Amino acid sequence: MNDRIDKLLVEAGAYFGGEGVVYDAFDPKKFAELLIRQCMRMCDCADVSLLEHNRPQEASGAAGAKQFIKEWFEVEE
Repeated sequence: MNDRIDKLLVEAGAYFGGEGVVYDAFDPKKFAELLIRQCMRMCDCADVSLLEHNRPQEASGAAGAKQFIKEWFEVEE
C-alpha cells in the first residue's frame, strides 16, 4: 500500500506494529468514508485543473463523477 492509504488507515484507527498493520481500534466505516471523500476531492482537483486548461467538457465529466460518487454512497458534504 502507498503512504496515502496508510495515512487513511491510521485516521480510521489502525496502527503499524512489529508485524504489520494492527486493526484493534480500526473503524472500517470511517476508513470507507475517508476513502470516498478523498476520491471526491480528487474529482474536484481534476475539475479545477481541466478548467484551467480550457477543457470544460472534461471538467464537467469530473464534476459529474463526483456527483455520482456522492449520490451512490449517500455522502453529505
